[in-house]
Amino acid sequence: MQIQDLPYPDPGVPDARSGPRLLWWLWRNQLGGQLKALAWGLLHFVAVSALPFCVGLAVQAVVDRSGERLALAGALMLSCGTAVAVGDTFLHRAAVTNWITAAARVQQLLARKAAELGSTLTRRVAAGEVVAVSTGDVEKIGWFVEAVSRFTAAALTVVIVCIGLLVYQPSLGVVVAAGLPVVALAVLPLLPRATRRADVQREKAGRATELASDTVAGLRVLRGIGGEELFLDRYRRASQEVRHAAVRSARMWSLISAVQVLLPGLLLIAVVWYGVQLARQGRIAVGELVTVYSAVMVLSYPLQHFEEIAMSYSFSRPSATRTARVLSLRRPATADPGDTATVADGNLTEVPRGELHDPATGLVAPAGRLTAVVCGDPDAAGRLAERLGGHPTEPGRSVLLGGMPLDRLPLHVARTAVLVQDKDPVLLSGTLRELFDVPASGAVSADEALAAAQCEDVLDALVEGSVDVADPMDAHITERGRSLSGGQRQRLALARSLITDPEVLVLDEPTSAVDSHTEARIADGLRRLRSGRTTVVFTSSPLLLDRADRVVLVHEGEAVASGTHRELFDGEPRYRAVVTRETDDEGVLRDALRELEEIEESA
Repeated sequence: MQIQDLPYPDPGVPDARSGPRLLWWLWRNQLGGQLKALAWGLLHFVAVSALPFCVGLAVQAVVDRSGERLALAGALMLSCGTAVAVGDTFLHRAAVTNWITAAARVQQLLARKAAELGSTLTRRVAAGEVVAVSTGDVEKIGWFVEAVSRFTAAALTVVIVCIGLLVYQPSLGVVVAAGLPVVALAVLPLLPRATRRADVQREKAGRATELASDTVAGLRVLRGIGGEELFLDRYRRASQEVRHAAVRSARMWSLISAVQVLLPGLLLIAVVWYGVQLARQGRIAVGELVTVYSAVMVLSYPLQHFEEIAMSYSFSRPSATRTARVLSLRRPATADPGDTATVADGNLTEVPRGELHDPATGLVAPAGRLTAVVCGDPDAAGRLAERLGGHPTEPGRSVLLGGMPLDRLPLHVARTAVLVQDKDPVLLSGTLRELFDVPASGAVSADEALAAAQCEDVLDALVEGSVDVADPMDAHITERGRSLSGGQRQRLALARSLITDPEVLVLDEPTSAVDSHTEARIADGLRRLRSGRTTVVFTSSPLLLDRADRVVLVHEGEAVASGTHRELFDGEPRYRAVVTRETDDEGVLRDALRELEEIEESA
């Protein structure tokens, strides 16, 4: 896989049982790139390590006054220099390719998981953690996956050089072969503490990111209640905790780096001292001493990769663990053994039709009708709306569409069949034309959807806020539609949902931010445009309820009454209390007055 071939046609099915297993899976899926980097790394490191032998050969040739051997040494040095340059160039190219392709694979897997889980993702994983995983964590994972091949090449080079020194000069080679494992493994006792400190740093950084994300998202509310300074103080404290944790982690890594510099230096001193003694005794030649000295000095370069692989693993392991935690999430499956309808993934291509039935609450939305649902608990209404879309936040009995369990349908079929618009829909930045570029049946045009959602003033506002734009469809929408009012954003989101023309449309409080006159016109437009389609609206607005074909009251997780708006208003006190937002005392007073009127009439 090359960078220009990204994205992957299929990123694969990751092993998300743990962070190390995910790293191993990523490495195996880039085996070709890893072997290529290993080959170029061996060429580069071996060529660098061969230079001391060339230098020793040249020095000995000068001592022996041999022009022939000096020319040979020069030719060998030229060859090694060329190999160093070529190997370094292509090693860097292969390493960067492995890094970017591994990070891109993880990003694709995260994007696919986010699309699969939808809004339930942030209910099960903190928003700050999702941001941290999709930004910084993928880079750290790519770093480790890429560093493995370079470390392997460096380790093999060290082994090759030790064997070469043992053959070339056994007396000094034994000292080097005995000292190098100590140099390479001396930092291992320090790694657990360094890893723990790095984990603490990333944990605090994740909390700070989550706090910053929540603060930005709720900035308008914070300004309204004067809570900016409170949250700023909290973020300052969190950022200071991150700074202190980073300093503690850096101290440990600086100690590891110092050890990696100190021990090779001590080994070099030992080799030189022992080599001088051997040279005085005439047991080795000057060129051999220069060769061994240069080889030990050059070995500090591949030995640096021992520190890098330790650092990259300590940084990538918690990142991979967080990523694996997100990738291991699954759509909640039905826990009802009584459901007998089964659908093998991928076997169903047609969208099922029929009534929408939630066995958990008893809610039934007849096919082709506009059903309004009244629920006194807004949070419960939101959870029920998600369950009707096949995205329950917790395992339970599956919602049935035409008798078919939604959570057993292939994901693309379930989402084609049922579209859920929550009470806080998101508008992505871009033009209005791009906003409406969504999968749709083609039966509803943009003009029809905009008219039904009463977006005339929204179009005018978009044109006025854009420079040199005559067509409203080319008008630019800022991030999350922040330049628009809450009602305007709500109506644009409704128009986008209407364009898709799904078999079942579930709307959670679609008109809560608009005035009553606009709401009445939206209710008429919605009923007209969705004629013959199944529509479920969660609302307590009498204007929408009065235009519904059927109204269902859900009380304490159970559908307790159904009928028209007027029937329920007159005959169901719990329904009337939710719709009119009256207190219990007001309800008692209303019932007492009604009884008094009946007594007076009978008298």
